[in-house]
Amino acid sequence: MAGISRKGWLVAAALLAIFTAILFAMGRPPICPCGTISLWHGTVQSDQNSQQISDWYSFSHIIHGFIFYGLGRWLMPRQPLWVALALAIGIEAAWEILENSPIIIDRYREVTMAFGYSGDSILNSVSDALFMIAGFLAASRMRWWMTVSIAIVFELFTLWTIRDNLTLNVLMLVSPVEAIKEWQAGS
Repeated sequence: MAGISRKGWLVAAALLAIFTAILFAMGRPPICPCGTISLWHGTVQSDQNSQQISDWYSFSHIIHGFIFYGLGRWLMPRQPLWVALALAIGIEAAWEILENSPIIIDRYREVTMAFGYSGDSILNSVSDALFMIAGFLAASRMRWWMTVSIAIVFELFTLWTIRDNLTLNVLMLVSPVEAIKEWQAGS
């Protein structure tokens, strides 16, 4: 399988630049309002969650990349890999923009364990997209069963560590379960 062409990387960079500009236009903070930049922030219930380069939810974004790669190859098997990557970046960016809109921020506060969530910093949102790209590229080089195995390990690890993961995040946004919310809060 061929990798990403130079043209593909230019398209990816352009999409990331447009995405970043939209976040700036939305008024998102460039970095954590605390004024620091950290490679990792591991405390979910804190004002730095979703503000730094990586956090527990970075695992979910890698899984997004796995999913987008699989769907891209299934739905567009004859297209160059960069086309599927560009589409994946577009979907990830659209989600990040929606996730940082008042309606989703309020929804997170209402139905998930993210009680004080105020949206992501631009640094975190762009990093989330980069984690998705890393997952996409990793999946392009692994057998499908290895990709699925790693996704399951990530889901179980974050479930065990922080009582949250991609599966619960989607479930709680779409159809909240009060018992899960209480369990996530440690009740």
